[in-house]
Amino acid sequence: MSKGRIKVVPDTSIVVEEKLIDVIRKLLREGNISVLIPNAIIAELEAQANKGLEKGRRGLNHIIELRKFAERKNIEIDYVGERPSFDEIKLASSGAIDAKIRKIAKDYGARLLTCDYIQALVAKAEGIDCIYFEKEISKNKMRILKYLGEGVMSLHLKQGVVPLAKIGRPGKVKLIELDSKPLSEGELREIIEEIMEVARKEGQVEIKREGAMVVQIDDLRIAIAEPPFSDGLEVTAVRPIAKVTLDDYRLSPELKELLANKAKGILIAGPPGAGKTTFCQSLAEFLEAKGNVVKTMETPRDLQVSERITQYTKLEGDMRKTADILLLVRPDYTIYDELRKTEDFLIFADMRLAGIGMIGATHATKPIDAIQRFIGRVELGMIPQIVDTIIFIEASEIRKVYQLNLTVKVPHGMKDEDLARPVIEVRDFENKKVEYEIYSYGEEVVVMPVKVEETPLKKIAAKSIKDIIRKRFPDIKTSVEVVSDKKAVVYVASRHIPKIIGKQGKTIENLERNIGMSIEVRPFTEKERVEIPFTVTETDKHIILEFGKDFAGREVDVYANDKYVFAGVISKSGTIRIEKKSKLARKIKRKITKLKVYVG
Repeated sequence: MSKGRIKVVPDTSIVVEEKLIDVIRKLLREGNISVLIPNAIIAELEAQANKGLEKGRRGLNHIIELRKFAERKNIEIDYVGERPSFDEIKLASSGAIDAKIRKIAKDYGARLLTCDYIQALVAKAEGIDCIYFEKEISKNKMRILKYLGEGVMSLHLKQGVVPLAKIGRPGKVKLIELDSKPLSEGELREIIEEIMEVARKEGQVEIKREGAMVVQIDDLRIAIAEPPFSDGLEVTAVRPIAKVTLDDYRLSPELKELLANKAKGILIAGPPGAGKTTFCQSLAEFLEAKGNVVKTMETPRDLQVSERITQYTKLEGDMRKTADILLLVRPDYTIYDELRKTEDFLIFADMRLAGIGMIGATHATKPIDAIQRFIGRVELGMIPQIVDTIIFIEASEIRKVYQLNLTVKVPHGMKDEDLARPVIEVRDFENKKVEYEIYSYGEEVVVMPVKVEETPLKKIAAKSIKDIIRKRFPDIKTSVEVVSDKKAVVYVASRHIPKIIGKQGKTIENLERNIGMSIEVRPFTEKERVEIPFTVTETDKHIILEFGKDFAGREVDVYANDKYVFAGVISKSGTIRIEKKSKLARKIKRKITKLKVYVG
């Protein structure tokens, strides 16, 4: 029985992928082959090669190899169909050329051979006999990965510009050139095609607009822009360079307790690239490990969290619909990454008022700016019910923590009791002092800094009192606050209060006579002490405790194994230096890993 002649029509994709000869070799087992090559393919490959696209030259070379193979195997090759116009070639990416190729396959009753998934779907929908061969591209072999070396936070590729990358970590980033040769449009087109093919199989297209697209492949977020949206073809890839836990932030026990059990409306604020997303990831994992059901709302979905945390994006293009579903799911906490538009803030507020713990990330250059983004969007008095805690992140470190509460009072700086009104107090979590007040004044909303200056006299008095008590009781840790010209409050551990007061109050009376003002003794529980992070380095002559310049001038107490060691003042450079020859250095050297430092 003689075998029939099989007619096949390749499309551009199978030629560019250099799969056509392999496919024909297999089809020869079924009978003689006639290859009908659409002139549209030759025109498209020629246009690509003229643009400098490697795939155009690769495709034309594959056609040449096919002709040589056909001569040896008695395979007929014919060129069929009209050559497309210049405008049709320009519209190739929208399917104009593919439509011509499908028509040829249908008119000749031939099999269509393609590596283009969409082409195969449309062909089958039109009733065309089609064989689809999947491209052999994996995410581990994408060309973009050759630029993403160790330490690369973000990659910036643009036609006509050398490849650029940001290397380092938030707060310490430098922009470097990865090559001396500018990228051509053709090279970028091929990189984008690979990305889209891998995203279809192993990732997600999170956002797709005219001239712009955002793709997520594992932890890699890739933004693609092209004219007319941008002035040139551009690819930006961003990825986290390290996964951290909440413990890496060295939070105080009080702050951990706040996040675990008390704070239900949290804003993570900071400038772009400060590390907000990384902190959100850490907080999500921390809350989930505490037995909470945690979900996320993201566009795009780029938080790197465990499989136990479900990541949601816009439902039917609308985050409100996502919120409606989550209100039925009732998670304990939802991470909203990130809040930008008015609608985002309103959705966040609605979900929080419905009883769901909410954590939102938002851009802000100062901590107070995060609160101001709610003003005018929701009723002023509702803000503390929506947001109770603000964590400001800068250079991957927690720089400030605020707590909000609503009270009725006369605003700071006003004297008339008739001016009492609802006031939002913005209080520093560390020292419990009010730093801002927010209230309505007439038709305006006022965000007023509260500055209670400590006079030089009070500073000197507090230090003198502390020195006197330290000489009398060297093993007792104290903190002193001068509240007026005639009164000071001394904070000590509860167990030491009787010793400070003495029998029948004689010890405290002697101290009051020496100091010249009345002294009230209170337990530390009334004045929270806050642990602060530090690092230890050594030189030939010193042991150095490094705190950072933000803590310059702060008086601190150093403990080892919960036992008081010494007190000191952080220098302008943010350090405390201890001479290695001193007794103190020898004392702490043995306990260096057990040291804890407190302010307050």
